[in-house]
This record gives sequence, C-alpha cells and structure tokens, in this order.
Amino acid sequence: MADDVDQALGAVGPRLRALRRERETTLAELSRATGISVSTLSRLESGARKPTLEQLLPLARAHGVTLDELVDAPPTGDPRVHLRPVTRNGMTMLPLTRRAGGIQAYKLIIKDTARRREPDPQTHEGYEWLYVLNGRLRVILGEHDLVLSPGEAAEFDTRVPHWFGAADSEPVELLSLFGRQGERAHLRARPRTKGTD
Repeated sequence: MADDVDQALGAVGPRLRALRRERETTLAELSRATGISVSTLSRLESGARKPTLEQLLPLARAHGVTLDELVDAPPTGDPRVHLRPVTRNGMTMLPLTRRAGGIQAYKLIIKDTARRREPDPQTHEGYEWLYVLNGRLRVILGEHDLVLSPGEAAEFDTRVPHWFGAADSEPVELLSLFGRQGERAHLRARPRTKGTD
C-alpha cells in the first residue's frame, strides 16, 4: 500500500508540469494563483519533492482538475463516467456527452493563443451548432467572417469550410453540439401572446 502511495505521488510531478505547459502558465503565475513558492513548484514538478495534501488542493483548483485526476487515482468502483478535458493548441474541449451516434455536446474554452494562428478553414462530414457563453468568438464560415458575442449562436453544415477562435485577447467559452450529416439542433420559439412583455 505504501509503495502504491509513493508511486502515485512520484508521478504527480510530470503531470503538474504537463498541465502547466498545456495551459501556457509560468511558474510565477502558478505561484501567485496557489500561494506556493516558485522554488517549491519547481521541485514538485521535477519530482525532487513529494506533494502534500495542502499543496495538491490549490494546484488541482488552479489547473481545473480533480485531486483524483492530479494523482491519477485508481478507479474506486464509481459507476459514473468521468469525462476528461483535452487541451490542444490553446483550446480546451470538455465532452459533455459520451454515447455512440447522435448529437455530441462539448464545452470549449479557447484562449487568445488560438487567435494568433492564421485561420485554416477545414471541412468534414457533420453539422455543428455553436453557442457563446463568455467572450467573443470569431467564426469564418465559407465567405463569411463573423464575431459572435455571449448569447449568440451559429448553426452550419461542416462541409462548408469553417474555422473558429477567440476574437480578441480574452478567452472565449462556448457550447458546441455536433452531429452526423443531417442531424440539426432545432430551436423552438412561440410567438409572444398579446398582453405579455
């Protein structure tokens, strides 16, 4: 049992470094967010020091992961599916559904680093619906170059060349629904009845 704990804690360092690099955060920024000194963070990442619970809690919070994810805890028999975020090229994608077929839902967080890349519109089979929660989203869709603000949505056939990213220096959060060709998100609205505001 003690060997398992030592092994789990020994593997935390590389995971901490990978999480920090994925989020493009410096040790100094992480130190400010957690209250842990830069030198201690460096020793934790290199594996020269084993983390304590008092260090793991603020680190998990700062990286937006659970303690179980941070220490790669073994499954406990919990039947729920724990969907894990994936971060690539300044975009974090959190799957909200996990089933074969049908419409898939995701929460996306796009940092401005994605904005600095040259847009490279792509095509593929499917249909997508985007809804902006926070920030501003730049969407290139065929000949159109649009900026969506919180509360705005876009719906399109993904066979049309498309690209999206942060419209400015602030991160953007959005919901994405993606389905196979022909599956669309349908919004239903009723006309306002007389006498209501």
